Amino acid sequence: MSGLKIMGSPLPNIPWEERPAGCDKPLWRYSANPIIPRDLLPDSNSIFNSAVVPFGKGFAGVFRCDDTNRRMTLHAGFSDDGFKWRIEKEPIRFEGGADEWIYGYDPRVCMIEGSYYVTWCNGYHGPTIGLARTEDFRTFRQMENAFLPYNRNGVLFPRRIGGRYAMLSRPSDTGHTAFGDIFYSESPDLEFWGRHRHVMSPAPFETSAWQCMKVGAGPVPIETSEGWLIFHHGVLHSCNGYVYSFGSALLDLDRPWKVVARSGPYLLSPQALYECVGDVPNVTFPCAALHDPESGRIAIYYGCADTVTSLAFGYVEEIVEFTKKTSIV
Repeated sequence: MSGLKIMGSPLPNIPWEERPAGCDKPLWRYSANPIIPRDLLPDSNSIFNSAVVPFGKGFAGVFRCDDTNRRMTLHAGFSDDGFKWRIEKEPIRFEGGADEWIYGYDPRVCMIEGSYYVTWCNGYHGPTIGLARTEDFRTFRQMENAFLPYNRNGVLFPRRIGGRYAMLSRPSDTGHTAFGDIFYSESPDLEFWGRHRHVMSPAPFETSAWQCMKVGAGPVPIETSEGWLIFHHGVLHSCNGYVYSFGSALLDLDRPWKVVARSGPYLLSPQALYECVGDVPNVTFPCAALHDPESGRIAIYYGCADTVTSLAFGYVEEIVEFTKKTSIV
């Protein structure tokens, strides 16, 4: 697939480790995982399911840090190389907003038209999708919540589609939802959302069991000539509880609610000890992906066992090829 075009700004300093000897998979784990331990902050119980973007000469992000009261908070963080992180001790204090802070978790960060937008699961009479804007990761201006409760896994597209802002989300319920489909929504101004379209349902158990109970969008979509490349988590309800793995899909460039291809096998599932053992065992949950269009390299940040944060690497071209070759669409 040498003719594949990958959109985005060059990122020559992308965090990277070469494929290990003998590995024939399209995605491989960083040998020094996890990169962020659960106790990096003085009062953190866990740091996971967090978002990272290029910023300045290095990287910045918004991190889910559950404290030792087990309160779900969001913190800004900075890194020179994408591996070693300095996370602010104080939680983000959002300016504006619809109501008092209740909780926040599982953020994503997307650059659109020169500004950074943070989406997260915001507590507002139940879980819904919070939205904020920042220019420097020091000051965050909270905007209106994107949707009514109950919703989560809000993921913005990096550019307007048909002149409108676009977002993926997963309507849910108040708790550990035993269902979940991915939907697409549009907005003229990042405040009023509509034109909702269904994107993806869980797969039949007999077809792809790892994603048979619920699915949800992960990192910000990557634009390629083959479509929008997305990574999505899928859940299997096993005899030992929920198992979170993640795979890939391609969405139509002009109509992103149309799935062009969707991987049957997972890209990554809980197998390493730090993915299987923690506060919530058997979870690999992607929230951010850095990519360099020139080399085709990709680095995916993912939460492990709701406890720590890790990195996986691959090539966009290989993942697109894997998605098409193994597609269950």
